[in-house]
Amino acid sequence: MTLKDKLLADMKEALKSRDSLRLNTIRSVIAAVKNQEIHLLRKELDDDEILSLVSREVKKRKEAAALFQQGGRTDLMEKEKQEHAILQAYLPEQVSEDDLRKRIQEVVAETKAEGMKDLGQIMKILVPEFKGKADNGLIKNLAGEYLN
Repeated sequence: MTLKDKLLADMKEALKSRDSLRLNTIRSVIAAVKNQEIHLLRKELDDDEILSLVSREVKKRKEAAALFQQGGRTDLMEKEKQEHAILQAYLPEQVSEDDLRKRIQEVVAETKAEGMKDLGQIMKILVPEFKGKADNGLIKNLAGEYLN
């Protein structure tokens, strides 16, 4: 079962169970998938492309929750956090920060990186390896710690 099929099946299930938050969240992802397919001239997206769309939607929810919290809108913040949790279920299990730190140390040692000028070289190795399993911003921040 592809990720797109899983999204469609979960949407039907949410519709039957009258779970409006889950339904609207999944619908927004399916709409993003369809928009991307139209943008790519009707090319079917594979699971990796859909995964990157889901992770983009997760990031949007996380950022929106932080902004709502700053604005004192706890009701909307909670809604964004709930949507974030729903979408997180479609992503692969996230790598722990300790494992990420270990791998960054290994890559820094392998590449003999000496400073921030070598950050791009390290990111080129780590980003594909942890695609969907870790936030690129977190990878960049941790790598920056080791390079400074």
